Amino acid sequence: LITLATMMLPAQVTLIPQFILFWKLGWLDTFYPLWVPMWFGGTAFFIFLMRQFMMSLPRELDEAALIDGASRFRIYWNILMPLCKPVLATAAIIAFMAEWNRFIEPVIYLNSPMKFTLSVGVSFFKQNADSSSEILQHILMAAAVMMIAPTLVVFFSAQKYFVQGIAMTGIKG
Repeated sequence: LITLATMMLPAQVTLIPQFILFWKLGWLDTFYPLWVPMWFGGTAFFIFLMRQFMMSLPRELDEAALIDGASRFRIYWNILMPLCKPVLATAAIIAFMAEWNRFIEPVIYLNSPMKFTLSVGVSFFKQNADSSSEILQHILMAAAVMMIAPTLVVFFSAQKYFVQGIAMTGIKG
C-alpha cells in the first residue's frame, strides 16, 4: 500500500526536499544527485513491476524444484532469476530512458555548464543562440543523433530478452 502511495506522489513534490538534502550533503554541482537516488531505491514502479511479474510465474516451478531437493536460494537463483530476465531488461530500459532524458533535475542540481547533461546542453545551446543569428541547425541535428544513439543501442541490445520472455514461460502441457 505504501509502495502504491509513493507512485501517486508526483516527483515534482520531492524536488525541494531533495535539493535541501543534497545541499546539506554538499552534492550540489556534482553528478551524485543524478545517479545516487536511482541506485539507492529507484522508484516504486520497478518494485511494483517486479512483484507483478513474479506473481505471474507458475508456482509449479517452485514446487517441482522443492520436490527435487533444491533450497529456496537455489530456486530463486537458478529458476526464478533466469525467468526474470525480460522484466529486468524492461526495468533497465525504462530506467535508462528516464535518466537519459532527465531535464529538470540537472538544471536544478548542476550549476556549471560543463557538467550539464546532453539534453540540458542542447536546450541551453538553442536558447543561448543570438536571436539575430541563425541557429546552426546541423549542430542541433548532430546533438539529436547523439542523444538518440545510446537509447537505440540499449533497446536493441535488450530486445532479445523481450523475445525470450515470450518463449520462456516454463510450463508445458
